[in-house]
Amino acid sequence: MKLIKKMSQNRRDFTGIFECEGCGYSVTMSGYDDRYYHDQVTPAKKCPKCGESTHSFGCLVEPVATRYSADEVV
Repeated sequence: MKLIKKMSQNRRDFTGIFECEGCGYSVTMSGYDDRYYHDQVTPAKKCPKCGESTHSFGCLVEPVATRYSADEVV
């Protein structure tokens, strides 16, 4: 799954639209806006429709910008 668009954000918690690279299925889910989440958690999420992840398709993980830096307390 990859993040397509952040719909809302409160501090580091956000709600966004995620899309499967394989089947193109889109789903709205919540997430946490930090490097670990975008680089490790999101690519490992399995699609609710086809059951595959970014890693299982062998896709590259696209960098996602975070609103706050890693050392910033919000």
